[in-house]
Amino acid sequence: MGPPEQALPVRMRRVAVIAVGERLREVLVILAASGVVELSGPLGGGDGPALDALRRLERGSSDAGRTVPTLAPVAPDVSALEREASRDVLAGEVELERRRAGAIAHGRFRAFVGWVPAPALESLRRRLEPIGASLVELRTPPGFDPPTLLAPAPAVEPFRPLVSTYGAIAYDDVDPTPFAALTFCLMFGMMFGDIGDGALIVLAALWLRHVRRSRLERVARMWPLIAAAGVMSIAFGALYGEVFGPTHLVPVLWLAPMADPTRLLTVAVLLGACLLVAGHLIGIVNRLREGGRALAFTTPSGVPGLTLLLGAALAAVGVVLHTALLALAGPALAAAGLSAIAVGLRAEAGSGAGSVAVVAIGLLDAVLRLFSNVFSFARLAAFGLMHAAIGQVVLHAASSLSGSGWGDLAAAVVFAIGWAVAFALEGLVVSVQALRLEYYELFSRVLLREGRQFRPWSLPLLIGEESR
Repeated sequence: MGPPEQALPVRMRRVAVIAVGERLREVLVILAASGVVELSGPLGGGDGPALDALRRLERGSSDAGRTVPTLAPVAPDVSALEREASRDVLAGEVELERRRAGAIAHGRFRAFVGWVPAPALESLRRRLEPIGASLVELRTPPGFDPPTLLAPAPAVEPFRPLVSTYGAIAYDDVDPTPFAALTFCLMFGMMFGDIGDGALIVLAALWLRHVRRSRLERVARMWPLIAAAGVMSIAFGALYGEVFGPTHLVPVLWLAPMADPTRLLTVAVLLGACLLVAGHLIGIVNRLREGGRALAFTTPSGVPGLTLLLGAALAAVGVVLHTALLALAGPALAAAGLSAIAVGLRAEAGSGAGSVAVVAIGLLDAVLRLFSNVFSFARLAAFGLMHAAIGQVVLHAASSLSGSGWGDLAAAVVFAIGWAVAFALEGLVVSVQALRLEYYELFSRVLLREGRQFRPWSLPLLIGEESR
């Protein structure tokens, strides 16, 4: 799978799995073991001997351990499973009965309808053919979106939580994970720029890489994301000249936040505008894939929104540089964007009496949202300045105690405690703020609608001596 395919969700195929009723259990065992089929349709209640036996075991057992449904390759003796207290296998039989009850019946034949990733079709077909089952591709119903399965990419997987926490992306959208990873780490580093703090974050990520504790397993899988954020903190710390605050241990390569806050604020807003442009470009691609040119050229997250943003930027540059051409071209470009948005709003509002009000409110919302989104990135500078200010306060508090043996010891304790509290609080706040900018300012342009995550039916298969 090449880079273009990896940037898009895996192509899905709607299929029907057809088999004679006598082989239905074998079919379900194959589907459960393969874990590549999302079955559609309602489930049955699972009523039968297995459910009755499982209920008796659960009522008579004091063990509150978690039951993990496990499927036996061949039909087991339910009475024997109950005597052996095999709750997992009984639960697997209940799941199988629920699926069996949801099968579509036609004479001797039974069928299941669902979704399968296109690359897994042939492999699944080869597994079904020896037992006389067929895999038939179906047309996708109009207006029905397939579930979304993001293309496997080991280098990107640790950054997936940035997207999955927001929601499932639509089936036609571009995978925004690389964009989210880059922008999150960039914004985190700018707000938490410090060589010492960043190095500790990287060390914590490397420790998580080798941790084997089950409670930390989910966090440990994200160690590359944590390490990347730490590296970006180190980079901005070098630019700011900060090591555990403005300690003057390294030279300032770019600017010191406390010394030049106006310049830092200007850069933050300009960076935010650039990130919004990038988000709009991805959004335009998504709108084209979701609804064609009509959607891409009439929605605020498509071409009109980008046109409005660029028009406002040109107008601002024209005013600052006293360039009449840019000062006139900017508003004209922004007006063109607003006109296109108005067309889309008018089409949605219809021809009723309130349509004019709907269009007017929509245009006002687009303008206000643009300016609020751009200036929302000022927090990149605000939190970078806050980090430097808190570091300076801690340093002043510690230095005021030094000068003697006990004083130096007290200064070290005050510095350590002050730094630890600031590190924990700032790290949490900055992470939340970076996510807030990611989701509200950027993803609102990249993602217009939410999709549905691909959830295949899968049960572990009992093997070896246990299956006898």
